[in-house]
Amino acid sequence: MLVSIVIRTLNEQRHLSELLTSIQDQETDGFSVESVVIDSGSTDDTLKIASSFGCRITHINRREFTFGRSLNMGCEFADGQILVFVSGHCITASRVWLKELIRPIRTGLAQYTYGKQVGRDTTKFSEVKLFEKYFPNDSKIPQEGFFVNNANSAIAREVWEKLKFDEFVTGLEDMELAKRMVDGEVGLTAYVSEAPVYHIHDETWSQTESRYEREAIALQKIMPEVHVHSWTAFRYFWAGIGVDYSAAVKQGILHREWLSILKFRAAQFIGTYRGNHEHRMLSRTKRERYYYPSIKD
Repeated sequence: MLVSIVIRTLNEQRHLSELLTSIQDQETDGFSVESVVIDSGSTDDTLKIASSFGCRITHINRREFTFGRSLNMGCEFADGQILVFVSGHCITASRVWLKELIRPIRTGLAQYTYGKQVGRDTTKFSEVKLFEKYFPNDSKIPQEGFFVNNANSAIAREVWEKLKFDEFVTGLEDMELAKRMVDGEVGLTAYVSEAPVYHIHDETWSQTESRYEREAIALQKIMPEVHVHSWTAFRYFWAGIGVDYSAAVKQGILHREWLSILKFRAAQFIGTYRGNHEHRMLSRTKRERYYYPSIKD
């Protein structure tokens, strides 16, 4: 059996070597592994690094990029019976990451799995707390619902071929497909805590806000019943700060993190509120800001 690891890249030279080295070090149970890079216009050494590790490389034009379209192209290019997705700024945190992530698929317990995420390096304190909330220590195989996260996930190829990723949502393409899969009784999702990665976000505050904004726009399509009113956003903003400040106090680092917490939660909830109230077709300028926040024409 062949497992394809599909990696979306855009100027990922900072962590790509470590990621690909950690993939090479994975234990396997007799299955073969290929690494596939779908690149959307890197101008640094990303492609040079990928080539040095023997990755198969394909490309998507910057003007055509969406998260769903890039994954569909990467999956089409890949040959594996199981398709694994990992972000170019993630690094596997265990030598059994891969075999644990795909185990529920191989055994038929689930068809779409996702693994644990842990912060490291420049990951902001509040995001570390969110990782702890959404990626707990206990696995759920299978789980109820359709929450998955393509920063660290795997799907049976036959399921992907049947459903494909939506190429027009501005984010959350993982949850959008998973919802159709579960609602259509095509398959089940599973959370695998034993398949961890370090997820290293190195974003400006503006980029953090944009990320939450585009994900909120996508959530309107996936769950149109969810509405974020101004008072709700305000209440969640202060609740998030309270939880984070309490955790920082317990760790003795509030003096160092109080401003970062305030800025992160503001970016999160301002972005979420704006995205939830965005109902127009996205302009080219806004699309560029969502998908290429640090690239200038």
